[in-house]
Amino acid sequence: MTSPSLTTRLEAILYLKGRPVSVGELAELSQVERKEVEEALIALTTSYAQRESALEIVHQNGRFGLQLRAGLGDLVKDLLPVNLSTATLRTLATIALKKRILQSDLVDLRGSGAYDHIKELLAQEFIERRRQNDGRSYWITLTEKFHRTFSVLPDLGATDLAEAA
Repeated sequence: MTSPSLTTRLEAILYLKGRPVSVGELAELSQVERKEVEEALIALTTSYAQRESALEIVHQNGRFGLQLRAGLGDLVKDLLPVNLSTATLRTLATIALKKRILQSDLVDLRGSGAYDHIKELLAQEFIERRRQNDGRSYWITLTEKFHRTFSVLPDLGATDLAEAA
């Protein structure tokens, strides 16, 4: 049996990683040169565009990801219902906008009801909470499940951009 093509291997890596991946990391994981990865990504992106797939390859901040095509949000809503109140969704949106926020700052912004929202979002695994090293509050961040459920790629910070170069 022959080994899968590079485009097939890249597609599998992007699917399995579930997050944006740099060309360097793709080259390392597929054990080929960066130039070959770049050419295969162009072919893969073109292939998805031509067949009008439900999935698409996206390029953001020097990284590539595989995600559900933007126009299919209603289908996701029907298949993956998120039972969150409007207030909880607003708290989640606040966390998403900030990327990383102290629980105490979130409560200041959203009010004391945010404690219940945080419990619900933790239970549904849309956020993670880690104790602050030198304080009494917690850092709250988004999880991979949030990014998959809402078809949003994680925003990459400056350190990620440096690694992608």
